[in-house]
Amino acid sequence: MRAILAACVASACVLLAPQAMAADALNAQADTAGNDKNWAFQVTPYLWAAGINGDISPFRRGPTIGIDKSFSDVMDDLNFGTFVNVWGRYDRFVFSGDLMYVDTTDEKTSGPLPPLPPPLPPIASVNASVDTKEFMSTLQAGYRIYDSPSFTLDALGGVRLWHISNRVTVEAAGLTGSYKESFGWADPVIGARAFLRLTDEFSVQAQADVGGFGAGSKSTWQVLATVNYIVTDKISISAGYKVLNVDYESGGHVFDSRLSGPVLGMTWRF
Repeated sequence: MRAILAACVASACVLLAPQAMAADALNAQADTAGNDKNWAFQVTPYLWAAGINGDISPFRRGPTIGIDKSFSDVMDDLNFGTFVNVWGRYDRFVFSGDLMYVDTTDEKTSGPLPPLPPPLPPIASVNASVDTKEFMSTLQAGYRIYDSPSFTLDALGGVRLWHISNRVTVEAAGLTGSYKESFGWADPVIGARAFLRLTDEFSVQAQADVGGFGAGSKSTWQVLATVNYIVTDKISISAGYKVLNVDYESGGHVFDSRLSGPVLGMTWRF
């Protein structure tokens, strides 16, 4: 089931990572230059070295599994993962979109089996693999309610979309069987983002949101704090820490987890 855990990371490995973490620093420069009515647009690929703990039941009517995995444990099963934030601003209106897709496979072997009716002999072993694909996207729009050269405050609201697909394949004594199941949900979220300029190059930013409210999950919340450094007018780098919590239970599926760990990001501004 480590693949499922890895998928969470992405559940895990998950979430907004350094979304707009250097954005406000760059935009603050644009504002002071008198360009506050121009469009600003940027893309931030990022790494979230998240560990996970909680309780998960990936299949309907399946057992609930307790999880406590470090980032290295989660990454062992990773086939492919992408984590990107797209950010835009016009005047005081802001938009943020996060996209995450992760594909993981975990292979296990159990055996020898006890004597079973044909066609499985007593010495047979069972090879099982679990392939998990997870998609998560957070779309938010908002308004800058306070704007100064050294400090900005944005109010945000939107939706967080989740979709998880699991396929289990079992092989024993030349026989193969598989089972696939998918589930997903949408969480409304509201939040805020604050930016503080320290110097011309350095800044700090904090972002938090809360949601779910029983519409999708029972509850979800996240907090992200970063230190940002402007390298050039078009490039900035950020480092910080992020926590994402979600409590979902519906139709026999359980997804109650907390992901936390350091984040690193590099922003390209256009």
